Amino acid sequence: MKKVAIFPGSFDPFTKGHEDIVLRSLNLFDEVIIGIGHNSKKTRYFDLDYMVNKIEEAFKDYDNVKVTVYDELTAMIAEKYNAQFLIRGLRNTTDFEYENSISQINKYLNTTLETVFLITSPELAPISSSIIREVHKYGGDVEPFIPYKL
Repeated sequence: MKKVAIFPGSFDPFTKGHEDIVLRSLNLFDEVIIGIGHNSKKTRYFDLDYMVNKIEEAFKDYDNVKVTVYDELTAMIAEKYNAQFLIRGLRNTTDFEYENSISQINKYLNTTLETVFLITSPELAPISSSIIREVHKYGGDVEPFIPYKL
């Protein structure tokens, strides 16, 4: 059976930390779907279509990485794509506390879905989308932290 994983997030923007999680996931799964979800608590900084294009550009050489946009529960989108695994990156213990609660709910909603936590590579741990947005907003250079050209 083909091992399919979904890597959900708002990816606003998609960072080198996210890229690292996807690339490392390819050692575990046959296919990785980057799912850009709608978060009702957030207003996007980067245009959604723009970000889809940039992520697709970053993975153009990987036939087993796909990008999708969704506006529903992550557990349900995983079911639609026959994804048995959910990938989450953890930078610190705060991430773990938050992600652990979400994984419990996802398991309740989709009993066949297993969440796999990958620890962020140490050199990428300080990178977060919110920090990148702030640096970009005030004219700072964010190129070292993203896997594509803005």
